[in-house]
Amino acid sequence: MQTLWRTPPQKIIMKTAHDPRHIKRREIVKTLLAESFTHQDQVPETDLEDDGLGEVEFNDLDKSEILEEVAEIVKIQAKIDDYIKESATEWPIDKLNKIDLSILRLAIYELLNKSRSTPPKVVIDEAVELSKEFGSETTSSFVNGVLGSVLKKIDDGK
Repeated sequence: MQTLWRTPPQKIIMKTAHDPRHIKRREIVKTLLAESFTHQDQVPETDLEDDGLGEVEFNDLDKSEILEEVAEIVKIQAKIDDYIKESATEWPIDKLNKIDLSILRLAIYELLNKSRSTPPKVVIDEAVELSKEFGSETTSSFVNGVLGSVLKKIDDGK
């Protein structure tokens, strides 16, 4: 029996914990979390080796980009929080876990920022991954549900 192969299957490159975009998002979430307690003038120092990522160095440009993005999120935080309030009606903002809130704020900021080239599905997937990493057992499904509702509102122009 002869097997005919067309073209070999494409190798699918999956995002890993070592992806610089994922690492940047993690640092933004951490900074947003710290910002929820007190204003941050610098990116909090973290030991990324403890996270099992190996040694990751942030240069001053990376840190300033993180702080700029956090500042942009804080600037439109009221608008972002309105989306959360409309999509998670059972959970008042002040009752949400602060890490869940930080993840949602970053993801909604990314969904609202049309100038970015990141597809909405990737933004939501990334937020779900962050919620699995930092949140409780139910955080990922909560984040997924809220962001799905927010994306629908954004697409509907609300």
